[in-house]
Amino acid sequence: MITITEKASNKIKELLGEDPEAKGLRVYVRGGGCHGFEYGMLLEINVTEDDNTFEQNGVSVIVDPQSLPLLAGSEVDYSDSLMGAGFQIKNPTAKSTCGCGSSFS
Repeated sequence: MITITEKASNKIKELLGEDPEAKGLRVYVRGGGCHGFEYGMLLEINVTEDDNTFEQNGVSVIVDPQSLPLLAGSEVDYSDSLMGAGFQIKNPTAKSTCGCGSSFS
């Protein structure tokens, strides 16, 4: 299970409102980055039977079966500060992360 904070869910709802075809937020992991794995997020239009879908704070979250074990227990948050705005993933199972927070091992 992935936790979506209230700040993140509010931003996701805003983004979903701009794309009427989107079914929810897909959170995934792919190979790459400086630590072996990279996080990714996108507004998803196509949900497959294999996908894991759940509701959190009024937002549909979609995760493929390969990414789910690597994201278990993670939290998606959103920050809007003077240093910039964006989503962050806090993953308790990551052994190490890069400085920008987008890759982990």
